[in-house]
Amino acid sequence: MKGFPLDDGLEIFDLSLLIDDTMVIADLHLGYEQYLNQQGVMVPSFQFRKIIERIDLIQNISGAVEIVINGDLKHEFGKLSRQENREIARTLDHLQGNFRKITLIKGNHDPLIPHIPHTCNLRILETLEISGFLLTHGHIIPEPVGGDTVIIGHEHPCVGLRSGERIEKIKCFLKGPFRDRELVVMPSFNFVTEGSDILHEAILSPFLREAGIQDFLVYGVEDFEVFEFGTVRELMEFTASENRPPL
Repeated sequence: MKGFPLDDGLEIFDLSLLIDDTMVIADLHLGYEQYLNQQGVMVPSFQFRKIIERIDLIQNISGAVEIVINGDLKHEFGKLSRQENREIARTLDHLQGNFRKITLIKGNHDPLIPHIPHTCNLRILETLEISGFLLTHGHIIPEPVGGDTVIIGHEHPCVGLRSGERIEKIKCFLKGPFRDRELVVMPSFNFVTEGSDILHEAILSPFLREAGIQDFLVYGVEDFEVFEFGTVRELMEFTASENRPPL
């Protein structure tokens, strides 16, 4: 199985990107189930197992030997939950056994990461440039902005498409212009929720608020299949026509 070419030297493999021999994933939000349970939403703990299984599958297909987590390894902001502590340790142990290098780009949910004992061997950076691609989480715009193409997470983009009376959400990548370069937005590597519907919900990242998303291309992803949906503007026009009552 081959990856989907998104740019020269950049391929989509399911919810990840491949740059050279480096797998890039974003927004795992380990511990999210415990957070939801504390809010009164009963969700079984299944995400850790699914994350590990999906990473292994992508690695087997892509041949990646290094991995970058582009922000938000954990979910809680100002504390470390029991589930986060356990799953961070298990995740890093697994990655260290399967990748020759692991890098975390700090996200807005990661202020405590450098102080967690399990992460002492983890390379933690604010940004990382690989082969002309600048990796940064996306909650702030680093100045100056380097790279020919900027890759961010943070937004958790998905699109809500109507199917009968239901709206089905599908995770997606976004690609479009930002200043004098290209911007790629990654979906979350989180299996509890699909993310934020860019067609119906407010935009989070300052990158996208500055750039505007109307002309961004949308690439839906589902179980390693990639669906080219056109631009955000075209999708909005399509969904508006679908919701318009007949004459």
